[in-house]
Amino acid sequence: MTSNINKTKPKLLIVVNVDWFFLSHRLPIAIAAMEKGYSVTVMSVDTGKGKSLEQYGIEFIPLPMTRSGMNIFSELRAVFFIYKKYKALKPDIIHHVAMKPVMYGSICTRILGIKPVVNALSGMGYAFSDANKNNFLIKKFIIAIYKIIFRNSDCKFLLQNNDDLNTLQSLKLVPDDNFYLIKGSGIKLADFPLAPEPESENVRILLPARMLWDKGVGEFYEAAKILKPKYGDKVAFILAGGVDLYNRALIPEETLKAWNEEGFVEWIGHQTKMAETLASAHIIVLPSYREGFPKSLIEASAVGRPIVTTDVPGCREAVVEGGNGFIVPKGDARELAVEIEKLIVDKKLRLKMGAVGRQIAERDYTIENVIQETFRIYSHAMGKDFSAFGEQSGACKKTYSTNS
Repeated sequence: MTSNINKTKPKLLIVVNVDWFFLSHRLPIAIAAMEKGYSVTVMSVDTGKGKSLEQYGIEFIPLPMTRSGMNIFSELRAVFFIYKKYKALKPDIIHHVAMKPVMYGSICTRILGIKPVVNALSGMGYAFSDANKNNFLIKKFIIAIYKIIFRNSDCKFLLQNNDDLNTLQSLKLVPDDNFYLIKGSGIKLADFPLAPEPESENVRILLPARMLWDKGVGEFYEAAKILKPKYGDKVAFILAGGVDLYNRALIPEETLKAWNEEGFVEWIGHQTKMAETLASAHIIVLPSYREGFPKSLIEASAVGRPIVTTDVPGCREAVVEGGNGFIVPKGDARELAVEIEKLIVDKKLRLKMGAVGRQIAERDYTIENVIQETFRIYSHAMGKDFSAFGEQSGACKKTYSTNS
């Protein structure tokens, strides 16, 4: 019975690199689409969370693709799998999210002549992060492939920061009118309420991210080594995040455990209740090398915490220097320590910056705003209204910003 009903519904297919990323960043869009009468299918690498999508009424297709693998035969198998599924599903609109789904999915839509297509890049990925100087050739290869795939294409590109937008526009892949900007994946503000500072005896400095070198975890550790001897038990440096075994920039668990033993930082692993984890800290730090638009900083702003981050794509757009936090040069642990120390010693400054962050979150980062802008892009891609959200098709601006 359900199958027959779904056949009459327009189909949205969302192809993502991994299931947990969809759940944390794209689930509200899928739910809102179903409320508008669309059937939604999600295709991604299955880490064990894909089955949980069925409780929302979403069809899940496990994607046999490695997130960072480079074996040519494995990658070709993934492309062929996507091709077969696209041919069978015949979706009305496809939303690719992340580097590999964008590349492999777009090859298949080009061959099959499927339209419309929205390609979302939540950052330009490891190859563009400068975490490894050997990335130069990979970056060149990706650009070359993109130029082949997207030549004379009418697909839409959705980016999260101006640096990535400008990078892709400079490649002249598609007309400038086909590029869109939505800063961040949004949050439900009620899930991240403004929280008072914890009344702990020490100032807690938290880095919330996967334990990767290109998240600036090494610089955070070095900054802790600078400040911990000076302040002792008056400060605590906390690492909150799991080890991503499928990422080339992973920090081995043995290294993190060794740091714990030294006592400069405390690694508490992956956290599921991020609002509580962020609220338990006084200062949030993300010294990343490159981001799309870091959700952790959106969440930190919402709970009212000052931020110290790096002057790199994505991060610098999440912070107003001197407003809701400080921006430091990438890879500079000493300058990172300087700015963290300013917040350690000045509670009034922390509270002031935290209040500004909350105002920014309320103004710019609501999930309702992100859903509305995403559906506008779907409407443009389809040439008709995707939903009742926002302005009618033809009346939308071409570049969207949720951080005015």
